Amino acid sequence: MIRRVTKLYDSAAALLNYLQSPLLLAIRLYWGWELYQDGLGKLNHLDKVTDFFTTLNLPQPHLTAIFVSVLELVGGILFALGIGTRLIALLLFVNMTVAFWTAEKEAFGAIISDPDKFTAASAYNDWFATLIILIMGPGYLAVDTILRKFLKPQEK
Repeated sequence: MIRRVTKLYDSAAALLNYLQSPLLLAIRLYWGWELYQDGLGKLNHLDKVTDFFTTLNLPQPHLTAIFVSVLELVGGILFALGIGTRLIALLLFVNMTVAFWTAEKEAFGAIISDPDKFTAASAYNDWFATLIILIMGPGYLAVDTILRKFLKPQEK
């Protein structure tokens, strides 16, 4: 009986492991597109973003607005395609952490005391998606993985 349960469990785990890369691809595509759109929206309304960053007392609000906008626009594309994935995920994760901390400080601080408030914050989904890809990598359905496979030195 224990062997049967173990074998069934191992089979289920193998199937779920097979689905890991398609899930990572879906996360990258969905949130990469969302980040791209956010960055494009910010660039198209840079004056409003600058004003908002000014209210948050961010240093150099106009330059910060440009940097964040370009990071989200270009980073979103690279994130979706899986190019420089972990570096881009790190930059986007730091960006989202700063956004979370500055714009939704009360929600960010409620991670333990009020998890519903934490997960309801607007920055949460982008923050969590970039964290997943940062830790787990892009999966095998990414430009990074394909390039690494072809550029890997041949063993003799």
